[in-house]
Amino acid sequence: MSDYLHQTPRPAAPITPGADPKADKLWSMIKDIDVAMMTTFDGDQLRARPMWCSNDRFDGSLYFFTRRSSPKVGEIVQDSHVGLAFAKPGDQNYVSVSGHARVVTDRGLMKQLWREPMRTWFPKGTDDPDMALIAVTVEAAEYWDSPSAGMVFLYGYAKALLTGEPPQGGENEKLGSTGVVGTPDL
Repeated sequence: MSDYLHQTPRPAAPITPGADPKADKLWSMIKDIDVAMMTTFDGDQLRARPMWCSNDRFDGSLYFFTRRSSPKVGEIVQDSHVGLAFAKPGDQNYVSVSGHARVVTDRGLMKQLWREPMRTWFPKGTDDPDMALIAVTVEAAEYWDSPSAGMVFLYGYAKALLTGEPPQGGENEKLGSTGVVGTPDL
């Protein structure tokens, strides 16, 4: 099994909406979730922190305001791989996104994405010289869109009693590159 750890990753193409209904579904599931957990690698360990997603539309990238002086910017410069986790438990929607991040200092884009609640962290607004954006190009994603947990439980309990089989948990789809060539799906 360790042979798989040394294989070349598949080339990652960005996931873009419009041509793929799964990409459209991905956006519909995350567009109303304001905060994602962003995971980076600090050279020794994975680090996750909540980040406010600033998109009003999905063009293949997701944007997050940050300070250029923050440790996560250095982590991204050293290793651009990031993971994003979105959850909306009330709707039983869960999304995992993988991609590459880059630091963006385009003031025009910052002004376009600016929302007044961001002033909490950036009192000077888009004139803050330490402000930057983290742009994550989405290269792979997986989502779980489940019916109500109570309904799944009741249905599952009844199905298990009658057939001895567990219920299907809802819709689960993968988009983009999901591993390395030759890796078995275990």
